[in-house]
Amino acid sequence: SLYLSRRQLLGAGLAVTSASLLPSVALAESASADLLPAWLHNRPRASYAGAVLASNDVVAPYSAATSYNNFYEFGPDKEDPARHAAGLTVEPWTVDVDGEVERPGRYDVAAFFPEVALEERIYRLRCVEAWSMVIPWLGFPLASLIKHLRPNGHAKFVRFETLVRAEEMPGIRSPFALIDWPYVEGLRMDEAMHPLSFMAVGMYGGAIAKQNGAPLRLVVPWKYGFKSIKSIVRISFTREQPRTTWQALAPDEYGFFANVNP
Repeated sequence: SLYLSRRQLLGAGLAVTSASLLPSVALAESASADLLPAWLHNRPRASYAGAVLASNDVVAPYSAATSYNNFYEFGPDKEDPARHAAGLTVEPWTVDVDGEVERPGRYDVAAFFPEVALEERIYRLRCVEAWSMVIPWLGFPLASLIKHLRPNGHAKFVRFETLVRAEEMPGIRSPFALIDWPYVEGLRMDEAMHPLSFMAVGMYGGAIAKQNGAPLRLVVPWKYGFKSIKSIVRISFTREQPRTTWQALAPDEYGFFANVNP
């Protein structure tokens, strides 16, 4: 099963990093990365090239970060997203906002972002399957978007939903898929407002690769990677804790909070 295929990898220690790659080298390698979409060209941003990494951290090669992924809408194997995501249509793209919020509606992604400068942050993405990658992301704090949308006092959680487009996502059409689509994740409001919670629109100095969650994904560095939902099409502000996808599949193994164990 899909669930068992994840758990069998626990303890395998599949660390996909390079022992010598520095941020500046990763930036040079990313010349092959997708160019930023036109609506991001003129946004001010700071480079990650001068960022200080922890002594035991190295930035993963772009080729590794874009070829070893979990994105079950494209299939259960690590190579499936890179193999099948090229056909995903990411322009135009809209995001629905609903629930306990003052500014609900359907937003075109080009007009969705608050007027803040884009930032580049280097985060380690940790998977429950015992592998990790250090990846430079381009985006903005989730808190700035939440402030822009103005949730009301009843909003205690933020629920996120991934695109469902079966004609472009073969994993959805698979008779072996265990997931009740769409893929759903969520954060408590104080977690969503934490300064480390990040909405990514790019990586390695370019656009997010489609297999990595283009054009909009969440990155929460202190939680396991399945919390960092990809290709977001809905953001809901709710009174009650949302039931998330992996929590529904295996509640004894995947809790709502999914904080990385030190």
